[in-house]
Amino acid sequence: MTGTPTPFTADDYEARMRRAAEAATEAGLDGLLVAPGPDLVWLTGYRPGETERLTLLVLRAGQDPVLVVPTLEAPDAAAAAPTLALRDWTDGKDPYEATASLVDADGRFGVSDNGWAMHLLGLQKRLPDSRYVALTEALPMLRAVKDAAELERLAAAGAAADATYEEIRKVPFGGRRETDVAADLADLLRQFGHSQVDFTIVASGPNGANPHHEAGDRVVERGDMVVLDFGGLKHGYGSDTSRTVHVGEPDAEEREVHDVVRAAQEAGVAAVRPGAACQDVDRAARAVVAGAGYADRFIHRTGHGIGVTTHEPPYMIEGEEQPLVPGMCFSVEPGIYLPGRFGVRIEDIVTVTEEGGWRLNTTSREMAIVD
Repeated sequence: MTGTPTPFTADDYEARMRRAAEAATEAGLDGLLVAPGPDLVWLTGYRPGETERLTLLVLRAGQDPVLVVPTLEAPDAAAAAPTLALRDWTDGKDPYEATASLVDADGRFGVSDNGWAMHLLGLQKRLPDSRYVALTEALPMLRAVKDAAELERLAAAGAAADATYEEIRKVPFGGRRETDVAADLADLLRQFGHSQVDFTIVASGPNGANPHHEAGDRVVERGDMVVLDFGGLKHGYGSDTSRTVHVGEPDAEEREVHDVVRAAQEAGVAAVRPGAACQDVDRAARAVVAGAGYADRFIHRTGHGIGVTTHEPPYMIEGEEQPLVPGMCFSVEPGIYLPGRFGVRIEDIVTVTEEGGWRLNTTSREMAIVD
């Protein structure tokens, strides 16, 4: 996709809020309390800063949504979400008093995961019989199924990450620090349209055995395997891809491990289809790794959802029986990690279609040789 996508409309946000409130009722909740963060952005389009001043969206089925907001931020809220009813409070007043009348005194409410404890405890002090449950626990699939406009944005983010990978293969690796390559990745993501870079993992040689290694001052050497894992947000939606490259020619064992991970990733993607359980994707990838004798060296889940954040439900892990539904988007990223030596990970974002799975990352999964 080129250019800027058509913005979401007030009707889009109203439909999301209505669907969320209805889902809360179906889950046995009296409503939802949504603090600043990804849930609020997805539901309303409003992205305030996260501060000590209370901002809270109250959603209840059959009632108009209300946003409790500091008076000094009310103009920005009104401009960002012009159809949303506001209830403002001023400094020196009790924000929980302003909120309490919107919440049943003995109600049970879902609360967005990133709400501040001080705000939740403040409301609970005002309403001691009220009860709360984390939104991820109560409604884990709230944002999981993407519509066409969201899929368009995710595809654009994936294409930008792919373009970044194609360019990073051209830069020198040997003799440079991991942080130098990571800075190149960040620059390229922004060059290809990312407004936010969330992570640029560059894990060379033995550092590759740490799946979430932070790029450091280690100098990349000839003969190193290098795990690259990078992503962020473009047009408000996430990218996340991993490839493992080699500085110079790899040896036979390095090729073998890479081939196993590539086969495991293919198996995981092949398991994606409507009605399959999330754990089926994990099982398919893990069976290949285990069959090659590396079961204890695959030390993380096979995948995670992606959307307005780069990590969100659903999760591809044993025990997750949530059925796959067309429109779900998630990573498929098996890996093998050999402590003190090297690691390999290959990751694509995949969306569920009526026929199976569609990769949003299309760069080669063969081992790339870099300088």
